[in-house]
Amino acid sequence: MFPIRRTLAKEPKDSFLLLCNLRARFVSTDNCDPPFSPLSKPTKPSSEKKKKKETKQEQSSELVNKTKIPVISDLPFDFRYSYSETNPEIEPIGFREPKRFSPFGPGRLDRKWTGTSALASPEIDQSQWAEERERVLGEPLTDEEVTELVERYRHNDCSRQINLGKGGVTHNMMDDIHNHWKKAEAVRIKCLGVPTLDMDNICFHLEEKSGGKIVYRNINILVLYRGRNYDPKNRPIIPLMLWKPYPPIYPRLVKNVADGLTFEETKEMRNRGLHSPALIKLTRNGVYVNVVGRVREEFETEEIVRLDCTHVGMSDCKRIGVKLKDLVPCVPLLFKDEQIILWRGKRKGEEEVVANIDPEQ
Repeated sequence: MFPIRRTLAKEPKDSFLLLCNLRARFVSTDNCDPPFSPLSKPTKPSSEKKKKKETKQEQSSELVNKTKIPVISDLPFDFRYSYSETNPEIEPIGFREPKRFSPFGPGRLDRKWTGTSALASPEIDQSQWAEERERVLGEPLTDEEVTELVERYRHNDCSRQINLGKGGVTHNMMDDIHNHWKKAEAVRIKCLGVPTLDMDNICFHLEEKSGGKIVYRNINILVLYRGRNYDPKNRPIIPLMLWKPYPPIYPRLVKNVADGLTFEETKEMRNRGLHSPALIKLTRNGVYVNVVGRVREEFETEEIVRLDCTHVGMSDCKRIGVKLKDLVPCVPLLFKDEQIILWRGKRKGEEEVVANIDPEQ
């Protein structure tokens, strides 16, 4: 015999409790049901916090009012956007913006903006600046102090580092250096790009404009020391440039006919340079420390040199050509398809031979 299953009906008490629970869930007397309660209103800031904010705003406004405008700086050199990448001896032939647009802002500096630089006052004593720099540097560091300082700042994980790019030694970089010198004795400077063609020029401007001393130099890495008697509270006043000024228009670098050659000879040398093997292939924002020496060595045996600057950019190609023209020296013949064609120029012996040749023969 199979067992008979019987379904037990719910008692009336259970059904009554179930209805009460449903009614309590959907018809709640409370205004806010816990699962759907509104967010708590944000608490208003206390009066003490308000007072603190007001005092901070008053202090900042007082500091702004205390700063003298225009700013007066006793630094004995002309303020330029870049000190290492501009030559003050070459005068521009035009400007892309009016000279009255000073990058320091209207009425914020007591120096006159000429379109390329803010001229220093002739009343500033150069000898006094040199004496102050020697006083800040103090006695020269011993060998043990130099090795300890270099070991602390020469590594890649150094937190006190400034990157020097294609702008070179810029004006605002001086303020960055002094800001690092507030808490550190030295700063590590990593140089990349076109300025590395002439590292001596970078070192000269860094020491002259900042007042420090370079205690370590390895390829493109520099360590700039602030001096024994450096006082951050008495640091020089360096007004910041609020924007990068438009570069002026300079004379054309490459002429249609190179000096000392005819038009046909110039054309022939350009074609020969384009079809010659490249001496060096340069990379973007690379280290070009050995380029000048390689070009000089090549000019001892070759008359034309080609530099492959693919992916470097035409603006950087022209900057490289300007520097090589003065450093090698040489004559830039062509900038085309990111290729630089250089001519070594006529040497003294060749000029004498050409002068002695009789044109009638």
